[in-house]
Amino acid sequence: MYIIDRTLRFTRGFLLSYGPTPIKKVFWDQEFSSGKWNFIDNTASDCVYKHLDRFAENGNVLDLGCGPGNTANEMAPGYRTYVGVDISEAALAKARQRSEANGRGHQNSFEQGDFINFVPPQKFQVILFRESMYHVPLGKVKPMLDRYSKYLGEGGVFVVRLYVRDLKNGQPKQRPLAMIDVMEKEFDVVEKRYYDESKATVIVFRPRTSVV
Repeated sequence: MYIIDRTLRFTRGFLLSYGPTPIKKVFWDQEFSSGKWNFIDNTASDCVYKHLDRFAENGNVLDLGCGPGNTANEMAPGYRTYVGVDISEAALAKARQRSEANGRGHQNSFEQGDFINFVPPQKFQVILFRESMYHVPLGKVKPMLDRYSKYLGEGGVFVVRLYVRDLKNGQPKQRPLAMIDVMEKEFDVVEKRYYDESKATVIVFRPRTSVV
């Protein structure tokens, strides 16, 4: 029974992250519609905002894997526009409702889609991956960031938040660390900070400037 349960959990996790887009949408809609993720609705104290608010002020923000609209409603209101992208329409319905209730409906907009192949409508000052980077295969991290680099405005940055240590035992997590290694080697890092209390790391970086 343990082996069966473990296999089912692995299969579910694989499909949520790497399955075909239609299948991922069905799974994520079920997850959000069931209320399974309601516990994440209040993250106003999250460490990512210290970085996000500083770089997003008076600029446009693209949030890839935005979920039920936490960032859209918790970040400082000094940004110009916000576009949230998520594969789950159930999550986006909640995000839109929250934005209207908080008086941010005129600033916040949401697009249903798989951010792996989403085409942004404009350029942004900040492109945010708030843990959504977990759903990108390691070999596709750089190609995807290179593609999204074209949609950063002048001086724009990526902001990525990841757990690089296990929340239970504090041991390093190799895959997130490997992702950060790609970012550090292939891009210009502006800020990087590990938060001991949450075990999260936030890294801010931009495309590397070519030296002639």
